[in-house]
Amino acid sequence: MTTYDLIVVGLGAMGAATALQAARRGARVLAIDSHHPPHDQGSSHGETRITRRAIGEGLDYVPLALRAHEIWRALEAETGETLMRTPGALLISTPGMGVAHHGKPDFLETTIEAARAFGVEHENLSPAEVRARWPQFRMRDEERAYFEPGAGILYPERCIAAQLRLAGASGAEIRTGETIRQIASWNGHVTVTTDQGTYEADRAVVCAGGWTGQLLGGVWARRLRLYRQCLHWFEPADPAAFAPERFPVFIWMYGERDGDWFYGFPVDPDFGGVKISGEQFGVETRDPDAWDRGSTRGEALACHARHLAGHLDGVPPAWLRSVACAYTLAPDSRFIVDEDPERTGVIVVSACSGHGFKHSPAIGEAAAAWALTGERPAVLAPFGLAESL
Repeated sequence: MTTYDLIVVGLGAMGAATALQAARRGARVLAIDSHHPPHDQGSSHGETRITRRAIGEGLDYVPLALRAHEIWRALEAETGETLMRTPGALLISTPGMGVAHHGKPDFLETTIEAARAFGVEHENLSPAEVRARWPQFRMRDEERAYFEPGAGILYPERCIAAQLRLAGASGAEIRTGETIRQIASWNGHVTVTTDQGTYEADRAVVCAGGWTGQLLGGVWARRLRLYRQCLHWFEPADPAAFAPERFPVFIWMYGERDGDWFYGFPVDPDFGGVKISGEQFGVETRDPDAWDRGSTRGEALACHARHLAGHLDGVPPAWLRSVACAYTLAPDSRFIVDEDPERTGVIVVSACSGHGFKHSPAIGEAAAAWALTGERPAVLAPFGLAESL
């Protein structure tokens, strides 16, 4: 049996980054996924993801976001691919309304605090200023906005494919289409059993997303929850008015009820359509292998009626397409990156609670360093099991 320094289980956003960073440290890396990434079975797909550097989920995330942007740009320079575009991101909310985004009712205020604390370029805008710059937004007079010009869009499938390709070129052994059956530790080693064999390593990093509870059981099965989310694309009346140079990424928290917020993207030159979504945490997905990965026109039109009508001009309910993905959620919507209390040598990177992709290259870098040196990087200290409610 070949013994590796590190086995990475799951090759979505976090796993692809971890495999690349570990291989570049000279480690003997085995990277395994039950599917063929980049794929549409989990959380790391859907053409685009928002990236921000001032993080409203909390100041603990900002160092990860800043480092991630550096890595994304370095990967672009190395590969020649467009992995990130930065048309800017607009956040809209009403002071004191308290609608929560990723579990944080003070999301806009925390974003502004983070931008000031870390020197992130930004503007605080009035409704009149927003309407003058982007007349598509029908802001109310009591609302206010934050604009971050260095924020924008990531392309998840491209990001994952590029990192896996580079990981392989750096010596990582990548095995896909192997169903992972068991992860165990004994006598200072970790074994990973699949439907094709058993592999041994000094350490493992499990980045299995919605499959984490199923694979590891214990506290992970008790604490993590999986929720299906829908992403929708609509044809704007004037596509040029929603091009990235004329329209930003946005997050809009507009009401008092849970779920009274939505987010969107400009018309991407590579994909087309204005992408819109909200989030739902009312219906839990029990089986990570048996949930509806499609999304319907009816779901799209319901999303449009709830969120877009009265808020965004120029995007009629002209449905183009929809897909579904899943969020692996911690009880407090935070990240959990910690050692498995029942398996020595196994580091678990989950949950990311629906806002992890933008941080993934930095988390992968830190997780690889932890696994290979045995020392937990300070940037991961806030995201332990004990810190998650």
